[in-house]
Amino acid sequence: MIRTGLDRLLERGEALAGRRWALLAHAASVSADLVPAHLALERAGAGRPALLLAPEHGYWGVEQDMVAAAGGADPWTGTPVVSLYGCDAASLRPAPETFAGLDLLLVDLQDVGARYYTYAATAAWAAEAAATAGCAVWVLDRPNPLGGVEVEGNLRDEGLESFVGAFAVPVRHGLTLGELLTREARRRGWEEALEVWTVTGWRRETTWPETGRPWIAPSPNLPSVGAVQLYPGLCLVEATELSEGRGTTRPFRLVGAPGLDPLALTRELAGRRLPGVAFLPTYFRPQYQKHQGEVCGGVELVVTDAARLRPYRLGVELLTGLKRAAGDRFAWRRQPYEFVAEFPAIDLLAGSPALRTALERDQEPAEWIATWPADEEAFRAARREWLLYPEPAA
Repeated sequence: MIRTGLDRLLERGEALAGRRWALLAHAASVSADLVPAHLALERAGAGRPALLLAPEHGYWGVEQDMVAAAGGADPWTGTPVVSLYGCDAASLRPAPETFAGLDLLLVDLQDVGARYYTYAATAAWAAEAAATAGCAVWVLDRPNPLGGVEVEGNLRDEGLESFVGAFAVPVRHGLTLGELLTREARRRGWEEALEVWTVTGWRRETTWPETGRPWIAPSPNLPSVGAVQLYPGLCLVEATELSEGRGTTRPFRLVGAPGLDPLALTRELAGRRLPGVAFLPTYFRPQYQKHQGEVCGGVELVVTDAARLRPYRLGVELLTGLKRAAGDRFAWRRQPYEFVAEFPAIDLLAGSPALRTALERDQEPAEWIATWPADEEAFRAARREWLLYPEPAA
């Protein structure tokens, strides 16, 4: 049976007795019996947190991507809420005075195992600020829904650090949040402040359905395990003017734009013979965000074999196929992306200008893809230092 770090702490509510603690969490931070973390801890005898910290989308996940989330107070307990996603880059890191009078930060966030998913950056930056202020940091770990075995993609280039590229790791890194923060604590010198409450009953090869736990959306556009499986690749579409399905009931499973021919796009993508996925020609109409109210031609991506799926490679091939099929209708995002204006969004997400450069030259990015295995192998060797859960026997 899977017991998350939160579940384990709830069995020892007295561990928080006499502590003044803050909690960084969100709507997916729930106990095994589906009670929100701050309420479950209070019921277990831990008292109320002095402060709640909220990542992107807000504590309850009500805001869309790149929309500032307000702070305020928790409507059930009155506990103050500090938003770590406001109107500028400075809002992403808590101010030193945030932790005045506190001695402990609890971090309970459901990550999705992709480099650009922002909760890991929020957790690392908040944890470092808390440790600097003299607080202990307890990470209440949760399973990586993509599993802990597979590693996929290039390492992020130096100089492309951002909210969606806070870590020099492959896009699919196979680490839990506790392992990622262990890495950062050792790199940045606050390891003594960190304690990870590990997940019991979880193995690196465990798939999400095998955990026996329901999927609770950690952010508004990842409502299903299927969307999470595709996210490491489909997120790249955010860097274009094509729709990634936001504003529909199938975000990160649809892609398209007005004027695209679904059949031509399907033929282009099917011809790439990508494992674990099929392409269904379709039309859709986003109700908000890109192409709001317009009928888009495109494809629905259907996961046929999650074990064989290489989602990041899929995303790169998808952009390449879209560039060919869309012609002049293909365009990169021009607006600032996650508060960064000096680099294109695609470079921030890919962690390199190589993908953009190849597609702008109408070339296949095969040469760049061929560099991934070396990065993957180097990372597999390095990450053994931070693993909290053993690798499966060869």
